[in-house]
Amino acid sequence: MSTPMVYKSNALVEASYRLSVQEQRIVLACIGQVRRDEAVTDEVLYSVTAADLAQLSGTAIEAAYSELKAAALRLKRREVRLTQEPNGKGKKPKVMITGWVQTIFYIEGEGRVELRFTKDMLPYLTELTRQFTKYALTDVATMDSAHAIRLYELLMQWDPQGSREVSVEELREWLQLEDRYPLMADLRRWVIEPAVAQINEHSPLAVSWTQRKTGRRITHLQFKFEPKAKAADKPKRKPKASTEAGSQQATGYLAFVLAQLGMTESQFAAAAHAGEDVKQAFERIKRERREALEVE
Repeated sequence: MSTPMVYKSNALVEASYRLSVQEQRIVLACIGQVRRDEAVTDEVLYSVTAADLAQLSGTAIEAAYSELKAAALRLKRREVRLTQEPNGKGKKPKVMITGWVQTIFYIEGEGRVELRFTKDMLPYLTELTRQFTKYALTDVATMDSAHAIRLYELLMQWDPQGSREVSVEELREWLQLEDRYPLMADLRRWVIEPAVAQINEHSPLAVSWTQRKTGRRITHLQFKFEPKAKAADKPKRKPKASTEAGSQQATGYLAFVLAQLGMTESQFAAAAHAGEDVKQAFERIKRERREALEVE
């Protein structure tokens, strides 16, 4: 079976909206089913199951079942703010606020969701001939940060160039951050750095980034990226290895984790799940905190 591809108008890539990770997975799994060779109406139903999402994301089937229904119900209420026409037709005469889907069905016994995209959304997903972004669904399937998925799309929009500069103000608008993370240090810690780390870990891209100031204020983020295959061909510095240094690093890792999470050792031990090592528990707790913030 061929890998599903996601096609989005660049206008939708740069639209203002906020979806949780599971909501993103539902939407993207359905977008991956949209036919490219024929006109699509708003009567077409797209289907995705908890088993599909579990296989796609590499998560436990039990978790996918428990999250699917709640995510589908939230998705029905999610809005998208669009200022550009699809296919590079320029700026809209009026700002359009619309929904992703017009109807959602949840089939209880099957752990399955069926949905119809709204009529206003379809031109941003079908019959795209100019100014669109495409990527393989598997590129983002295992990411557990909604911000990482959005940032990946924004980079893939400029894939041939291998670099992109984004204003902080635009990024905040696109991600609908509103008044969250008003300090650049917080935006960097809770949005940019985790998103870049996720892209580097789970996608085919190797990404680096820097900040640009206008006067004394950081106003832009500059991203450079390339396929990991190319990055792997570059000569790498050999790390200075020593058994003693490695032991000290391992011993200090728990202290680093506790400082990052703002927990005591006993609190961390209580929060860890059976069978998790320190790194696994750290990543899960961070992910759960991010998702709680993103869905607020």
